[in-house]
Amino acid sequence: MDANPILAETMRGNWVENRHRGAYVVIDADGRIIASAGDIERPVFPRSAIKSMQALAIFARHADSQFNHSSEELALACASHTGEDVHVGVASGLLARLGLSAADLECGAHPPLDAVARTALRERGEEPSSLHNSCSGKHSGMLSVARAMGVPTKGYASREHAVQQQVRAVIEAVIGEPLTEARCGTDGCSIPTFAAPLRAFARGFARMATGHGLSAELASAARRLFDAATTHPHLVAGTGHADTLIMTAFKGRVMQKYGADGVQCGAIGDKGWGYALKCDDGNIAASLAMVAGLLLDIADPDASQRAVLEGFARQKIKSVRGVAVGEMRSVGRQA
Repeated sequence: MDANPILAETMRGNWVENRHRGAYVVIDADGRIIASAGDIERPVFPRSAIKSMQALAIFARHADSQFNHSSEELALACASHTGEDVHVGVASGLLARLGLSAADLECGAHPPLDAVARTALRERGEEPSSLHNSCSGKHSGMLSVARAMGVPTKGYASREHAVQQQVRAVIEAVIGEPLTEARCGTDGCSIPTFAAPLRAFARGFARMATGHGLSAELASAARRLFDAATTHPHLVAGTGHADTLIMTAFKGRVMQKYGADGVQCGAIGDKGWGYALKCDDGNIAASLAMVAGLLLDIADPDASQRAVLEGFARQKIKSVRGVAVGEMRSVGRQA
């Protein structure tokens, strides 16, 4: 099998230091490929890039109506957030309505990813909790599914639990592919993750953006989740984060979500296209340069949107003293 093409390079001074290979596909809801590069049939773990798909379980079990999920709570269910006070507040608010607390979250605790929030927490003499975990919104949403199903909340993150069985079912319905135990692992926040072809995840995003190929219930749920995420992009990521900046710039046209180890997924709503991208070596900065270059080509950005994307397509690398010493750059789409 041929190697995937080089889609990003790290420059140090005037010389290429690293070359990053990857694959991507842009596709519509009917499966028509708009653009692609590399092996788009190779199964990949989507990681956090498909949190919006996982959040469909909230609607499949009517937790949205039973617990009156706000638009902000739905956005946070799609998020890999930076642990700022607003993120913690939204997650804790939903947990309180469920009669639960941070102690019921099974994602684990880590310090806020946002430097300002991390410093503020330390200065208050407080320890980080599971609410600061970047996945606490997704996990709070999953706890609402457990409550709506009337099943125990303990162990909801395990593969065998009814909540994860429901999450798996909605993802399969959206991507049109079975998720098999033969390609299964555990994500960083302790929930199951299943590998499937890159093409399938891209088509799933196109189907969520358009509703085509989905049941009326799933189509409505997908629309609410995408609307929530693009209306509240700060909740989906946080201050200075690429997902937040890109969705803010595109004002609802683009749903963009990164995942760990070099995955980027999203949709261009007015075109009805979904996209999925994987950097082979898992470098997140390289994957971001790749997806920014892709969106420059396919998303018809205006001047302000182009400026945001170009900032990620050519990321400055600085020394400890803050001097620019190189850049991570997209090298454009490959045929």
